[in-house]
This record gives sequence, structure tokens and C-alpha cells, in this order.
Amino acid sequence: MGASMEATLELWALSLRDVKARMRPLFTQERVAASAGLFLDGLLGPERRKTGWMRAEAAGDPGPWRQQAILGRGRWDADALRDVVRDYALDTLSDPDAVLVIDETGFLKQGKASCGVGRQYTGSAGKITNCQIGVFAAYVSRHGHAFVDRALYLPKGWTGDPARLAAAHVPEGTGFATKPHLAVRMVERTMAAGVPFAWVAADTVYGVSELEMALRRAGKGYVLGMPSTQEVWSSGMRPDVAGMAEDVAAALAPSGWQRLSAGAGTKGPRVYDWAYVELADLDGPAQGYSGSHGLWTRGLLVRRSVADGACAFFATWCPAGTGIGTLVAVEGSRWAIEDSFETAKTELGLDHNESRSWHGWHRHVSLVMLAFAMLATIRHRANRPAPQKTLRRLSRQPQPSPAGPSRKSAASPPAWHSAASVRPTLSPGRSGAGRTKPPPNAHT
Repeated sequence: MGASMEATLELWALSLRDVKARMRPLFTQERVAASAGLFLDGLLGPERRKTGWMRAEAAGDPGPWRQQAILGRGRWDADALRDVVRDYALDTLSDPDAVLVIDETGFLKQGKASCGVGRQYTGSAGKITNCQIGVFAAYVSRHGHAFVDRALYLPKGWTGDPARLAAAHVPEGTGFATKPHLAVRMVERTMAAGVPFAWVAADTVYGVSELEMALRRAGKGYVLGMPSTQEVWSSGMRPDVAGMAEDVAAALAPSGWQRLSAGAGTKGPRVYDWAYVELADLDGPAQGYSGSHGLWTRGLLVRRSVADGACAFFATWCPAGTGIGTLVAVEGSRWAIEDSFETAKTELGLDHNESRSWHGWHRHVSLVMLAFAMLATIRHRANRPAPQKTLRRLSRQPQPSPAGPSRKSAASPPAWHSAASVRPTLSPGRSGAGRTKPPPNAHT
């Protein structure tokens, strides 16, 4: 961070008090609110495992019962905390050109009692294994990134078993919902809350589905993954294009490719070869997409690895005239949610939840989201440039005398300069570029 240690510690203290004050109205009793605050302290603490016993030890409790009660026996609304997290994150990260990134992550589990657990594919393990699947939405802007929504995926083996649902305290009326449908609900909740964003990015699990139509109707651009075998076609005044996405990419001339960076990764710029094929120009309202005012372009974006030539394919929807650089940047923003998952799991205990109930999963995850949003806020504020009056004061400092330089080295840039040069993101994780994904029919 560019800020001094003293300023950073002050930011931590102020931010922690702020987030605890924001979630205080969710609890009817002061002692329960205090336990929730201690739970949050434990998530942010140095313990590698954020289990109930570890959090209790950090809080000075004789056992994990108060910590466990927050997730189970306590009476408070996890969805209300989700909304608190979203509003808190937007206070710092809000931007009209932001990207809402949808993705999922797995929570490895033993046994059959944990809500939503089953043998299913997860990219976290790169295989089919016994796990829970959580679908998440991350808000990604030039100011940083944070989670703003989440949902636990329930396989049909759960939604078709009323006794199992009751044992895990799943709310009545909860039925089966595909992952794309969960994503649509998240987008709708985000828009209903007035969250400013222009784009949605997601991988092949969510592309070519109901999410596409929902985003077109809402007037939101998207870059959504698609299978290589997905049929694409042009229409209107565009040159004739028809066939599977992989065949369309293979037929492109060398001049149709550009080498561009999808953003900074842990090892430098994430550079790929890219091609963009505009397939059709459509008048949004005339097509029934009331939110997509004016002319929009439906297209195909292709990403090719510089190392081995492997390709990934994306369906795009954007205002007419949008350049390939913008689409590449939107697709590259998906790295932020990969980074968020890694940080939340390794540093904040996202996958250390020991409760088995529906409420326990959503409460634990929402508290982790709040801790993550606090880190994003601290990171951004610590790296902000100093106010202009500070810069003017620095510029009026006496210059070194002709006799030689002052004792303060001129080789070291001022603190405000260092702060402005740091990219305002959370601690880096692995790039999502090499993440293993299953074939399209491996997902529900």
C-alpha cells in the first residue's frame, strides 16, 4: 500500500468500526451483535483456519458456542446482510462502467448432511467430487472489486427430497433453479437496488442461456462464454458467417487477430491473441429489448493462447461501435472474481464453514463478503492520491541549494506519488486464465 503504517492502521480501525455499525441493526440483542462483531474479527485475524474453535480462541471465549450460534441458532436475516455488504462496497467502488462478474466456486465436504452437498463438478478441484456449489456476483470497477451477491446451488437430489430440505432448514417454497437462473436473479436484484454497471461477464456455464435474453432486455452489455461447438451466424448487412464457433475462428485470416492484454495478472500482463467477429446490428426496442436503446451489435469474441493456440469463445452484446479493446477488458475482468475466491478462501475462511444448514451457509458467506469488502475499501482508500492542497504544499517546499542536495534523498518519490501508482485491487491471486472447465454437458 502507498499509505504509511500509521495511516493504514487508522484506516483499519475506522473501517472495522464502520462495518460493525452498519450490521448492528440486523440484530435485536446487543450480545448477539457483539458476537457477530467478534466473528468478523476472527475472519480478519491471522489464524489460518477460521473454524469455530479458532475464532472462539481469538475472541477469548471458552468454547465455540457463541460463534456457532451466529450461524445457526441466532435470529437474523442473511439477505439483509448481503444488502449491507453491497451498499457498503458501492460507497467506494461505484462506477457506471463497472462489470458484474458471475462465477461459481466449490466447497469440498464430507458426508451428505451439509445443505446442497453432492457429487458434482467444481472448478476448485477440477473434477466431480462431493461438494457444495456457491454462485457469486462480484462488482468490478476501476476502483477495485468485491462480492455483492451469492446463492447456494441446490441439485435436484435435494429439491426433490422434502425431508432433506426440512432437515437443512431450507426455506419453504425453495425449488430447483439452474445456475444461469440463479445468475439472472442476482442481476435482477442488483438492478433493482440501483447499482450502476454497464456489463456482465461470465464463463460457459452461464452463456447462451436465459441470462443473455435478460441482459438484452435490461440494456446491459455482456461477454459470456460459449462452447466451441456452439453455432453462430450473421444477419442483415454483415458478411455471411455460419457454423460452429471453432470453425469460424479457424477460417479467420491472420490479419483478423490482434495481440492484446486482458489486464494485469500476478506475473504481468495477461496477453492473448484476440479476434472479434461482428455478426449483426440490431435495433434494441424493435427486437423487443426495451432497455437496449438504439443500435446494438451481436458478435463473437475469440481468445487464443499465445503458448499453445488453445481457444476460448464468447458471445457478445454491446452498443454499436464498441471496439475489441473494450470487450477484451470486460472479459479480462473475470480474473477479479478468481482473485476474490482465492483471497476469500486463503485469508478469510470462505470455505471453513462448519454449519450444515441453509441459513448457516448464507450467514457465513455473507460475513466473509463483508470482511472482503472492507479489505477492498481499505486498499482503495490507502492508495488514493493525496488531495490537491497537499500536492501544492509539496511543490512549494524549498529546493536544494546550489551547494548540493539536501539530506533528504531526491531519488525517493513522495508518498503520494507511490500511492497513486499502486493498482487499487486486493492481494493478488492466481490468474483465472488457466482454470479447468468441464465440457458443457457436465453442468446443470
